Formats: sequence, C-alpha cells, structure tokens
Amino acid sequence: MTTFKSSSVDETMRFASEFGKQLKAGDVVCLTGDLGAGKTHFVKGVAEHFGIKPETVSSPTYTLIHEYSGALPVYHFDCYRLEHEEEALEIGAEEYFYGEGVCLVEWPERIESLIPEEAIWVKILHLKGHQRQIEIHHSDNTE
Repeated sequence: MTTFKSSSVDETMRFASEFGKQLKAGDVVCLTGDLGAGKTHFVKGVAEHFGIKPETVSSPTYTLIHEYSGALPVYHFDCYRLEHEEEALEIGAEEYFYGEGVCLVEWPERIESLIPEEAIWVKILHLKGHQRQIEIHHSDNTE
C-alpha cells in the first residue's frame, strides 16, 4: 500500500498526475471516499497527466460516464446514482474496463462484481480542512 497526505486540492492533483504515469491502457482505478473527499480532483490530476485540461473534467453524476481524449482515452465513471449493476452493463462498462483507455471509477462498490480483479483501489480520507490521506492498494498487495 502507498500512502500520501495532501494539504490542498493542488497537492492532490499533482500526486494524482504523478500516479497517472504508471497507468496504461486497460487499467481500472477504483476511487472510494465520502462525498467531497476529493475523488473528482484526483481524476483531474490523472487526466492532466494524459494531456487533458483539468478544467474540462467534471463529475459524471447524472450521465454515469464522461469520455476524455488524451494521450490515452480516459473514462470517468460515477456510479453513485446507480441502483443496479445492470445499469452499468447497459452502457457497456465491461467494454470500457477491458478497452484501450484508462478507467477511473467513483463509487465502485455499487458495481463491485463487475470490477476487474487487477483493479487499483484508491481510498481518499478527509482528515480536516483541506487535508486528505490517499491510500493506494494494488491487486498484488490488497489487504
């Protein structure tokens, strides 16, 4: 497990951009944390690594997925409003997960049985103020 403490949105985005360097086509990153923890800011940082302007990245809460074109396609899922996993299947989530881009999934616990075993899990904890603790679990050392 890798742990990082952030004191600001900018630090979180810089860390996420650095984290993005290890990602390749077909990677699925699952983002967990309470509402307002910073999951979308983390996505903005990863997207920036792939040449996508952070200000173009927003939470796809009402559309389920946003697609961004960069050095690799970035697919940003928000499963918060899903009531059934079938809804994710209907939009082709599995094709995205095993496709040519990088998938970043907020609220993955809502579609947990669809998430590939080798997914990377990122847990963002709100400490106080703008402070966050970011924990990254890779499939080879997940607790």
